[in-house]
Amino acid sequence: MRTLFSIFIWIYWTICIVTFFVIISLLYLFTFPFDRFNQIPNKTLKGLARAMLFINPGWKFAISGADPDKVNRPTIVIGNHQSFLDLPLLYLLPWNMKWVAKKSLFKIPLLGWIIFMTGQIAIERYSLKSVKKLDKLVQPIQKGIPGMIFPEGTRTENGNLKSFKNGAFLMAKRYNLNLLPIVHNGGFEAMPTGSWRIAPIQTFNIRVLNPIDPRDFETVEDLKQNAHVLIEKELEDLRQIKS
Repeated sequence: MRTLFSIFIWIYWTICIVTFFVIISLLYLFTFPFDRFNQIPNKTLKGLARAMLFINPGWKFAISGADPDKVNRPTIVIGNHQSFLDLPLLYLLPWNMKWVAKKSLFKIPLLGWIIFMTGQIAIERYSLKSVKKLDKLVQPIQKGIPGMIFPEGTRTENGNLKSFKNGAFLMAKRYNLNLLPIVHNGGFEAMPTGSWRIAPIQTFNIRVLNPIDPRDFETVEDLKQNAHVLIEKELEDLRQIKS
């Protein structure tokens, strides 16, 4: 059952990606002269996310705390990284974001080109230059577009929260940017790292916590540890909710 469902979903997703590639390409060509941060193509990805997720009535979505006022100040959104499904799931939130993505994703035909045309930021994992590249997020964030970073740096292998990299927290302290923790659960159960097979029945829970003011912490390490504790605790709470 899971294998047949997965084959159907991947064929359907491929059709969605091809369709939205055409739409986003046209939008990009017409808007790039004046749309400095590619906001119009990026907003179109919400449609792709909904098309990918709402096709299956066996998937349920529970979102709490997603108040747009939480991103009124310049903000970096941080969240746990569970699966390939994280990106479409977080596009269900009621605000647009500028994402940080690993450079290899940009090389995937069609999907990588979509990521490029929607203005996401490419970084090389484990590269010392990656922290400097994160500074490309500062201008859009200060213009009111939240940045989105997975501080673990890569997807979980077992569903547990990994340790955090410093990048998001260095930026928050350096530029006085709020941090907005988001915790979600269900992605790893639906599509574990390294697997192409997808669960036909799954509940996805997304919780948006309260913003963290970096001025409340003396050091980057204190800020990072506080965020990790908050997200880890909330993730444990979400795991108690049965799918």
